[in-house]
This record gives sequence, structure tokens and C-alpha cells, in this order.
Amino acid sequence: MADEDEQQSPPAGHGGTSFSERERQRQREREGSEEFEFHTGTLRPSETPDAIEFIDVHKSFGRNHVLRGLNMGLPEDKISMILGPSGTGKSVCIKHIVGLLYPDEGDVLVHGVSIPSLADADLFETRKKFGVLFQDGALFGSLNLWDNVAFPLRQHTEKGDEEIAEIVNRRMSEVGLGGEGAKMPNELSGGMRKRAGFARALVLDPEIVLFDEPDSGLDPVRTALLCELIKEIHAENGGCYVVITHDIMSARRVAEHISVLWKGRIVESGPAEELFASENPFVRQFLSGESAGPLGME
Repeated sequence: MADEDEQQSPPAGHGGTSFSERERQRQREREGSEEFEFHTGTLRPSETPDAIEFIDVHKSFGRNHVLRGLNMGLPEDKISMILGPSGTGKSVCIKHIVGLLYPDEGDVLVHGVSIPSLADADLFETRKKFGVLFQDGALFGSLNLWDNVAFPLRQHTEKGDEEIAEIVNRRMSEVGLGGEGAKMPNELSGGMRKRAGFARALVLDPEIVLFDEPDSGLDPVRTALLCELIKEIHAENGGCYVVITHDIMSARRVAEHISVLWKGRIVESGPAEELFASENPFVRQFLSGESAGPLGME
């Protein structure tokens, strides 16, 4: 009779743990505590409840394990920034929030609703809560600026031409593009394309606005102006704003809540002023831009 240690584990689907599950468990154990020694996971409380929650989210692309047990909350009615080194999974987070990607494990909640669990029709409706500003503005090259901004209203609503015109003109004026509607995207500077994308992200009065590295490709002055614009529009409209960036000056200008992401997990998160005063070696190094510290060139 075989010893108990030599008995085969029951096959998957018959009350036992599958081979792949056991392998994932062993892999996580092998990752070890050293790799995450600076990941205290400290989640400092915010004044408001979370609009968006990541609950033990894992996501891999082939052998690249990008999100590795991510737990993160992004509060309602605040400008939140997800900061971290390049390639650490920041943009992957945005794609999970809007349901363009689904976690391999874990869950993503928006206002308490599980995004991965939604049927396609419900997900389509939920996406109307979001406005998204992509890195390059993502304007349609064949449409002029005015029609680009009007596109979501024509696509997702039954509003009449007069109401659409009122909304588009108001949003374009808010971002400083009033009177520029006839221009084509190839006639716009990088900063103007960003502002046009911002206007388009706002026309459906979204509850949540997502910015994927809005400062990418902008010079320091235009970056500062865009940051001021984000603050001004948020002050007028409220809602949950989530900014993906690795630009520390942008974080100092606009962030009210900061989550520091590294190696697919949160190092620390909380109100911006508390993160900038953190004693965590990695957080301190990254938010001050110092060369000495846990983060190297790897």
C-alpha cells in the first residue's frame, strides 16, 4: 500500500486542486518575500468611498505575470494617480476598469458592480459611465475637431442636433478650443489633440474619467497647463478621475490620492500628501526621483 505522501492527487474537477492551480500556488511561493519586501500594501484611508476596486487581481500575458495580486481602491470624487515605473501594469489597470481586459483571477468592481461578471449588453451600458483620454488623443483622422468631439453623442444618445451642438461647444470652450472646430487632427499640435480628446471624454457627462499618460509627448509648459485644466474641470464637474502617469511633477500638481504600483502590486496608497511624506524607501525614491534606492535600471 502506497504511503500517503505518494498517493496521487485527485484530478481537477473531482474535489481536488488542479495541477495548474498547484503550480500557480508554488510560483507565488517562489516569488518569495524578498521581491516584495518594500510592498507594505499600506492602504491609507480616504475621505470618500471607493468608486473603483481591484481585489486580488492577477493578469498574465504568456509568461509575463503583469498584475500579481493587485489590491487597490480609487476613491469617489477625487483625482487619483496610479504611479509606477514603466512596464509595471498601469495601463493594464485602465483596460480592466473598462472591461477591455478581464483578470485571470480576482475581481474589478466599479460602484460595487463586478465588471468581469457583466453580460455584454450590461457592459456596454456601464461603459457610458466612463470618459477616456488616450495617450495621443485617439482622434479620428477623417473627422474635423468638432465632429470628433460630437462622435460619442451621435453614437450613444438620441439627442437632437441643437442639443449636441450646445454640449460640444461648451466642452470645447472649457478646454480652450472654442472656434477651432473646423480644424483637422493633422493641423493640431500635440497639446491641442490632448485637449480635444479631453473634451470628447467629457461630452457624455461621465462619472469616471480615465487618463492614460496624458502628459506623454508634451513639453513641460504644456504638461503644466494640461494639469491645471484637469484640476479646473474636475472642480466644476466632480467625479472619479484616474490618471496613469510616471511623471512626478504632474502628481505634485494635481493628485489628491496616489497609488504606487510596482511589480504588479501596490507598494503604498493613500492621500497624496501622506504618500509624499512616506518613509517607505521605494516610495520615497520614486516620488523624489532619486537614483539611489531599491529601483534600478532592470
